[in-house]
Amino acid sequence: MDGVLVVTGASRGIGAATALLGAQRGYRVCVNYVRDARAAEAVADAIRRAGGEAIVVQADVGHEAEVARLFATVDRTLGTVTALVNNAGILETQCRIEDVDEERLLRILRVNVVGTFLPSREAVRRMSTRRGGTGGVIVNVSSAASRLGSPGEYVDYAASKGAIDTFTRGLALEVADEGIRVNAVRPGIIETEIHASGGEPGRPARVAPSLPMKRPGRPEEVAEAILWLLSDASSYTTGTIVDVAGGR
Repeated sequence: MDGVLVVTGASRGIGAATALLGAQRGYRVCVNYVRDARAAEAVADAIRRAGGEAIVVQADVGHEAEVARLFATVDRTLGTVTALVNNAGILETQCRIEDVDEERLLRILRVNVVGTFLPSREAVRRMSTRRGGTGGVIVNVSSAASRLGSPGEYVDYAASKGAIDTFTRGLALEVADEGIRVNAVRPGIIETEIHASGGEPGRPARVAPSLPMKRPGRPEEVAEAILWLLSDASSYTTGTIVDVAGGR
């Protein structure tokens, strides 16, 4: 497989696993991050040591100017994007709705929703055959929370991921005849650092007994689903959401 893959929020967790697997499958990879430069460089270094090509670009995908700079850098150094994984996402400390304030809501929506729309816009501008492009694939990282609601913990995060589900379907139909496929994965409880952001690093272990498979998932298991959706093996699949949630 030959192409240029941009993974947002690729310094850790599902994003890092996707960047590494994408490089193994032959992509030239842009590892995007917002704060942890050391972790992002470690991902890129691992790709290079294995013989792949990677760049690291700092950009907050919730801000239009930074997204434009991200894609301009990719154009200049790797070439035109052919695959985009919108993985960047945040959650905040577990709480009920009565404790959610405007600032928290805006932070979550800016990263999780705006931070998916803007990179997708830049990718479509480059990929669309209607605009002279040669096509491409977009995969959005949603969450099982979008259908479960996360009551008492993260209803705001769940709502933001519900927006991603709707956006995935709508964008897929909008660009289906322009050489672009758009799909999403919905991870369940995955062993990543994001749980610490919610104030409970051990949440996967706590929830595991209630899961059908009695264990949390691994980032690499989600990455495999993402790479399938990016590949020609899923060439007739668009507007689809793949649950990677262990039956939950």
